[in-house]
Amino acid sequence: MSWASWTTRGIFAGRDGVVTGEEGPVLTGELDIHTTWTEVEGLAHITVQYSGASDWLPLAGSPVPCPSEEASRSLHEAVINSVRAGATLPLSTGLP
Repeated sequence: MSWASWTTRGIFAGRDGVVTGEEGPVLTGELDIHTTWTEVEGLAHITVQYSGASDWLPLAGSPVPCPSEEASRSLHEAVINSVRAGATLPLSTGLP
């Protein structure tokens, strides 16, 4: 079974923050983003936390269908860029 995981720390959320879960809180300020992908599931799970916190919350729209490790890395980068812009998970960003 293949899997991959990335964490990027110290991302500053854009003006409107980041929506978590289905009706979760909106996080603002300095955040950490974590993406985990597994080949068996074919899904990328994206979570977010306040930098230095211990609780990770699912990002709105997560998990996302993702066909490969390479695609999940691209998705992680797209999420980082979206968080900086103050957007939620970029479900419409075509995956490689």
